[in-house]
Amino acid sequence: MTGTRFKLFPQPQFLESFGEPEIVEVSSPVGSVGPGPEDHRMYTIFPIGKTQPYGISPDGQDPAAPPWTGPVEPPAEPDADGHFDYLEPGTPQFETAHLFGTVRFVMDIWEDYFDREIPWQGDTRYEKQELTILHSLENAYSGFGFIEMGVDRSDGETRPFALNFDVIAHEVGHAIIYSEVGVPDPRRFTGEYFGFHESAADLVALISSLHFNSLVDLLLENTHGNLYMLNAAMRIAELSENKQIRIAANDVRLSEFAKGWVKEHHLGQPLTGAFFDILVDIFHEMLLDYGAISPEMEALSDELLATHSYAPVMQELFDEAYADHPDLFKLALLDARDILGTYLADTWQRLSRQDLSFADVADAMLAVDQAHTDGRFATIIAGNFRLRDIGEAVVGPQLAPLGEDSHANSVRTMLPMD
Repeated sequence: MTGTRFKLFPQPQFLESFGEPEIVEVSSPVGSVGPGPEDHRMYTIFPIGKTQPYGISPDGQDPAAPPWTGPVEPPAEPDADGHFDYLEPGTPQFETAHLFGTVRFVMDIWEDYFDREIPWQGDTRYEKQELTILHSLENAYSGFGFIEMGVDRSDGETRPFALNFDVIAHEVGHAIIYSEVGVPDPRRFTGEYFGFHESAADLVALISSLHFNSLVDLLLENTHGNLYMLNAAMRIAELSENKQIRIAANDVRLSEFAKGWVKEHHLGQPLTGAFFDILVDIFHEMLLDYGAISPEMEALSDELLATHSYAPVMQELFDEAYADHPDLFKLALLDARDILGTYLADTWQRLSRQDLSFADVADAMLAVDQAHTDGRFATIIAGNFRLRDIGEAVVGPQLAPLGEDSHANSVRTMLPMD
């Protein structure tokens, strides 16, 4: 029996290279996904008249929570064969199908890395996760029993987040961390817990996007394997041709927050940057294994990293090597993607939600590498965390109340789960 087909945009459709959706097949057996779409674990709705986002506590009241019992747009229906890839963009039905298909696609990827089903954190309270679209919301949230998608209106256009793969995958990442790490006792929240949450969600989006063959091919065609060039995989949650929420390849150090922090998204940048550098270094190791680059080229890349000479010197070398071995470059990138995805899944399972720090993440990652490869990548992992001052710098206090756009607001409304 085959899986169920959906049309998904690997990156937002307003980007020149991603104007058309791609057909993907998710693990749900054909015929198992009903109108909504809905299956045994989640259902999708486009509410009519809903004004209050879930997970937010207005004026001290209890936070809004699923299920929505009001009217909804007509559901997306499967075709006669049980698929949803016949739907075309521009309707509420395509939007709901795109949201459901993306969540299922991302969960498939990470359940493969975890080698088991990932439960929803609210499984003990909610039979199914509600996937909801709320166009009055200029944000996106995930929490007990729900994932809710709003819109971006930052440049005067209305762009639904339910059609933005990275935004959806980011929220699925939050859901995975809620389930696998949990929410600390309210008295033991740390800034690094919130920063870790944002970083992990970004990494889920980054690794998941690399499961689109078209995106991987375009990335390699544009960079010839020099992943430090600005490219689609590094631009997380793109909002326009030249605007994105965060960039994975950054040079932010944890010591920059020694005096304190304001936004958890910024605080998570050193951790995200360290993991992106680890991905690149593992990619180079895989290229060496395949014989696609020389040891001298790999050593030069390490030597020139973070210098002004890197781009002009290394790009020419990458151009030559990629021209000789494009297929090996793709195999090496897919290997690096899956190594990091597996390591992240195993790392997150080793973490305690209480008093969580970035140093804990680094220690867990090193232990995972030891378990998998007897420490083959230990120097890479330890070196990249050290370059970000992780394990050395102490993060200062929270300097301002959380803003309305903070995902941590919805975290604070949740109870710890064992």
